[in-house]
Amino acid sequence: MFRLLIVDDEEIITNSLYEVFHQWMPDKLDVCKAYSGKEALHWMSRSRFDIVLTDIRMPGMSGLEMTESIKGLWPRCRIIFLTGHSEFDYAYKAIQIPNVRYLLKTEGFDKVMETVQEVIEEIEQGNRMNEWLEQSREQVEALEWMEQVEYFRQLISDSLFFRNDSKSMARDFEYLNIGLNPNLPVLLALGRVAYSAEPTYSDKKQALQSVRWIWNSFMDHDVQNIGVIDKYGDLLWILQPLPDQPSDRVVLYLEGTLELIQESCLESLGLSVSFTISGFPCEWENVTMQYDRLRRLQQLKMGEGIPMILKDRMDPAGAKAYKEGAESYPKVSIIEAHLEAGKETEFMMELEQLTQKVLIGQDNLQNGVQVYYAIALALYAQLSRFELQHLEGIQGKLLDLEGHKSMKDAFQYLKQTAEHIFALKKMDHRSRTAHVIDQICQYIEEHLNEDVSLVHLAERHYFNPSYLSRLFKQERGITLSEYIEKCRIHRAEQLLKDGDLKVRDIASLVGYDAAHSFTRFFKKVTGLTPQKYRENYVR
Repeated sequence: MFRLLIVDDEEIITNSLYEVFHQWMPDKLDVCKAYSGKEALHWMSRSRFDIVLTDIRMPGMSGLEMTESIKGLWPRCRIIFLTGHSEFDYAYKAIQIPNVRYLLKTEGFDKVMETVQEVIEEIEQGNRMNEWLEQSREQVEALEWMEQVEYFRQLISDSLFFRNDSKSMARDFEYLNIGLNPNLPVLLALGRVAYSAEPTYSDKKQALQSVRWIWNSFMDHDVQNIGVIDKYGDLLWILQPLPDQPSDRVVLYLEGTLELIQESCLESLGLSVSFTISGFPCEWENVTMQYDRLRRLQQLKMGEGIPMILKDRMDPAGAKAYKEGAESYPKVSIIEAHLEAGKETEFMMELEQLTQKVLIGQDNLQNGVQVYYAIALALYAQLSRFELQHLEGIQGKLLDLEGHKSMKDAFQYLKQTAEHIFALKKMDHRSRTAHVIDQICQYIEEHLNEDVSLVHLAERHYFNPSYLSRLFKQERGITLSEYIEKCRIHRAEQLLKDGDLKVRDIASLVGYDAAHSFTRFFKKVTGLTPQKYRENYVR
């Protein structure tokens, strides 16, 4: 799925274009709108967009100024300038920007749609596997990469040991041609391929190599990184921002670009790839700790075949406490194994033993806190697999021990949460999928007057937008945008029948900024204006 953002300070133009493109090809194009450059950049800071259709001359921030910021966030985003100004200086400046088109508003909707279609076809062409293979770094010596893999496997197993001798580490990087700085913090991304059947050694090797090629085609020019295969056969990348890039922007860029990588792997290779990534940079000595956390999150992921992107949201201080707690109690690993395997009786017995050990004071308070957080993270990762609609509240309760009245209450909450998880695990995959989509539908119905865009729903429920779009269509038989429109019409009809609210107030309650846009939408679907519908019903 491609994402289009329409930007124009003239509301009637923005809304008209939005309605045209929103109806055009809902299976392939997700459309959002903004009425200023500032609002557009807010969208850009939340998710990747493939195409921006924008006016050039706008108050506050011009389209040209906005484009400079967009290119800093999403270098591959295509820009189409749509303007009523035909002055040469604007046109000249616009055509100097790579991947930019320039249209006049007087050319009409047909020309605009034709241009957007051409840009989509260009993006699709660029995403095909042959181009990725041609652009990949096939010339890298296989032996050099194998040496790098072996080096990083050892570093991952004990990063603190390596960091204690920073001079030797710098020499190793230079000798092995590792393009990372041993004195700067790093981000980690752990990728796992979901195979449709048990692969042979050669099949797996070829698949992993192809995923690396696709990764390199997207990432190599935008961040410094190196990828290796860990001892479990998963792909691990260690990344650093370029010198002029802030780390928080790199995390956002990483999330958006990983979605493109997932789509390319699915389309070109037929492989579903899940990623678990750092939410915060870590120092080299903490790489082992961060890697272990990512593995735990990945092992407890949402389910085979789902191209998930899960971000580790615990800050470095919390991660350290979690790691120390996990190491202090070997039984925590046993509990996690029981949780993943669905062994409820065994899990509850081990949890009860640990709970009693903490509560009756057989250990110091600090170790009890560490054990709590270790178990809480395991439960939280499982909840991200099933009970997506409650993640925001659960994160606050599970990962904040101070939010409980006592340690006893905190461990009782762990037990209750575990019972809920085991009940969910007893559902089959089909039932779980239906459960998740039901919760998304419920959220939409209860928040029509808020942001129910595909981007927001994906953010809130920890899916990538393209996968959520496909999953929803598969489950409900209609697109997500079609479902939202049905909900808006149904709610509007109820409000028109049940009360004397003004049309503009009803428009706002069902998610329309302008009454005239709502009226046009309502008449298109029902054949009547809102006022005429109300009059007919009242009679």
